Amino acid sequence: MLTTIARLFGKSPFHPLQSHMKKVSSCMKKLTEIFTNLKNRSPDDLENLVQELCNLEHEADLTKNDIRNHLPKSLFLPIDRGQFLEILSIQDSISDKAEDIGELLLLYPTKELGDLCDNLDLLFQKNMEAFWYARNIIKELHELLESSFGGIEAEKVKTIVEKTSRLEYEADKMKHTLLKEFFKTSDSVKTPVFYLYTHLVEEINKISHISEKLANRIRMILELK
Repeated sequence: MLTTIARLFGKSPFHPLQSHMKKVSSCMKKLTEIFTNLKNRSPDDLENLVQELCNLEHEADLTKNDIRNHLPKSLFLPIDRGQFLEILSIQDSISDKAEDIGELLLLYPTKELGDLCDNLDLLFQKNMEAFWYARNIIKELHELLESSFGGIEAEKVKTIVEKTSRLEYEADKMKHTLLKEFFKTSDSVKTPVFYLYTHLVEEINKISHISEKLANRIRMILELK
């Protein structure tokens, strides 16, 4: 594995981060598949998809650990070693959150949520917008390096960061609206439905929070250059 990691760093100092982000993106794509037509999925189908998601999350963990374990101490990086590892950790927390959400969906039959699944899907889509913008920032790291973290490329990344922050704000507003509407009639729903829905809303919305954190971490690096 050391040879593999060395080869990755040989391509670009940021290539390992981009390689790991591909694993994280696979988790998010699988979670998107899970939320598609969620309320009509059979328990067996949902369990199989969540297991696939857990397997992908495990792959992301293995990639993260390989990068950490084989990161050469003498390697010249255009950013601080601690910053590199922090970005890796934030990325990994996104795939962790995807697994958390998947496992929540197995606690109680999602068909019991009924039309609440539509609300969850709307919130999920908004949060995924934030994730994909943050994902684009990681894709731009090599170009940032070539431009010495300045110029047009840096301004492009700053624009993406600002858009990610805006989407996080919009996701927060949507979350509060959905919960406010839900609480108006929550006395009439079963306790497990109340628990599941409110927890899913909170956990789904953390995707945009972590995505914004990742985006802002990159911007902080730009500001220090």
